[in-house]
Amino acid sequence: MGVRRDLKQARRRTDLADRAEVVITRDERGAVREARVPALAPEPTTGSTADLPFTNAAEAPGAVVLRRRENGAWRPVTAAHFAGEVTAVAKGLIAAGLEPGGRVAVMSRTRYEWTLLDFAIWAAGGVAVPVYATSSAEQVEWIVRDSGARLVLAETPEHAAVVAAATSGHPEPPGILLIDGGAVAELTALGRDIADEEVTGRRAALTPRSIATICYTSGTTGVPKGCVLTHANLHAEAANTVELLHPVFTEVTGRAASTLLFLPLAHILGRTIQIACLTARIELGHFPSIRPEELRPALKEFRPTFLVGVPYLFEKIHGTGRATAERIGRGASFDRAHRIAVRFGERHLDRFLGRGRGPGPGLYAARALYDLLVYRRVRKELGGRTRYAISGGSPLDRDLNLFFYAAGILVYEGYGLTETTAAATIVPPLGPRPGTVGRPVPGTAIRIADDGEVLVRGGIVFGAYWNDPAATDAALTGDWFATGDLGALDGDGYLTITGRKKDILVTSGGKNVSPAVLEDRLRSRPPVGQCVVVGDRRPYVAALITLDREDLAHWLYVRGMPEDTPIAELVDDPRLRADVQQVVDYANRAFSRAESVRDFALVEGEFTEENGLLTPSLKIRRHAVTAAYARHIEELYGDGSRTDEQRATPEG
Repeated sequence: MGVRRDLKQARRRTDLADRAEVVITRDERGAVREARVPALAPEPTTGSTADLPFTNAAEAPGAVVLRRRENGAWRPVTAAHFAGEVTAVAKGLIAAGLEPGGRVAVMSRTRYEWTLLDFAIWAAGGVAVPVYATSSAEQVEWIVRDSGARLVLAETPEHAAVVAAATSGHPEPPGILLIDGGAVAELTALGRDIADEEVTGRRAALTPRSIATICYTSGTTGVPKGCVLTHANLHAEAANTVELLHPVFTEVTGRAASTLLFLPLAHILGRTIQIACLTARIELGHFPSIRPEELRPALKEFRPTFLVGVPYLFEKIHGTGRATAERIGRGASFDRAHRIAVRFGERHLDRFLGRGRGPGPGLYAARALYDLLVYRRVRKELGGRTRYAISGGSPLDRDLNLFFYAAGILVYEGYGLTETTAAATIVPPLGPRPGTVGRPVPGTAIRIADDGEVLVRGGIVFGAYWNDPAATDAALTGDWFATGDLGALDGDGYLTITGRKKDILVTSGGKNVSPAVLEDRLRSRPPVGQCVVVGDRRPYVAALITLDREDLAHWLYVRGMPEDTPIAELVDDPRLRADVQQVVDYANRAFSRAESVRDFALVEGEFTEENGLLTPSLKIRRHAVTAAYARHIEELYGDGSRTDEQRATPEG
């Protein structure tokens, strides 16, 4: 197995294995309260992120740093060419009136132009303000007004219309340039009379402490807050993760790293990935959608060596594999392949980490058989060359992580927030630990407060919320940022996230329940789409569950039912409820009886950005969901459809 060989080979390289030693602090009872990893990249004293394209052009002008899709093919973009384009667009922004420190908003899906505009804004001395392409008019209005952006670069006419309508009441509405309407060419033409030295001077005036971007939080509980991130913040995140991961990835694979970026560039994780790739001259491509049915063909064309995604992607790849197997009558074989993968992954990791003997000959043989039947098809779905993946945004189900491990793809989990410039922790490349979100990113410390809250300190931590000193004071205590998440550190400095402080449910029996982990486990199995666990001040825990459209279509197909069968006719179907109950039972196995889901309601519709139930970063707006489905919640607790005895038994 490729991953097994890679791990053995990398383990022999002690210079790589010892790159990120963790320092542990325990309290008087012996519990781990703090983990710290020294920085691998020195803190800069001069310069900024804006210098990256020009450093690359000077040091390796012919190096391919990006690939741009044009006319059905991926065209290479050299370091020299990219730096030239950045200069031309930066000159146009200066000619358009951008002053040093001025804000420019970008509302676009992930594409080459986003990266070009980002670096051009910085090269012109400006501050980039990302706006999700799916943002509502109200969100756009707030972000543009609060940030003071005087120019908005919108991708499509529809985006431009949203911006125009949202800002029509502003005393000075911003200018709008259309990316699909030739904004890059327009800015290039506008800046022809600006000397290159003007851009050089603007860049030279920037320092690591200069503001680079104002990234607005997803606003799950209120108005989005603008996180002020400096060039030093961006450097601390990108440079340290490159130093940690890139040497190992290239050492064990023997090929140049490349990735296809499909996360929204309005999200800080996508932004830091593009910076990290340019820092290490990793070939970077862009794709505008995270939907698996659209993304899979692009992965097969681009053939990346590693990916950065969210659990949804890995869940859908796994779910599609199972659905395909079931359609050809091999569903049971896929299920066995999954069980073999989990067992193999557990035992192989135990041996690698010195905790056990490892898989026996029979398990190796079973793994080899299912590699021919199942696992190689999974690798093909991700392009065929992918050996590593980084997953963030929410916890990845441990069994799913082990499945991909046995299939030859190491998935490293990370954890972070906009306020921590993306990842605050990541699983180190030579220390996989499924079920955790890893150790502190080099240069970062993680502390567990007395109430279990996760605190973060280091160069990645933001300095303030834009125009909101009260929120800043509430979030920052000295150098420590209070994340609002609950977690625990183990003896090796690995962090496990156990929930969100503000989301904790307290049942009428006094049991504290963290819904997030339950929800993550529920979402990891078909046919569940989205879900919200409820039970605050109620006698037991229950769940609102939507059905994934693709999973439901497959469920109908294998039962010979019309694909257009209304969900309203299915929510009480005993066969469907039995299948969902199996998922609930799986989720419940990780919890005590008092914390388990005792009842559930299958609800019509979906949780989406469009109906206000999901944020642009795919986080649930919990209060909005419970308000929208208030009737279903009341029925769960008051309709008498299940007896108290049934509800008292999670498996009932």
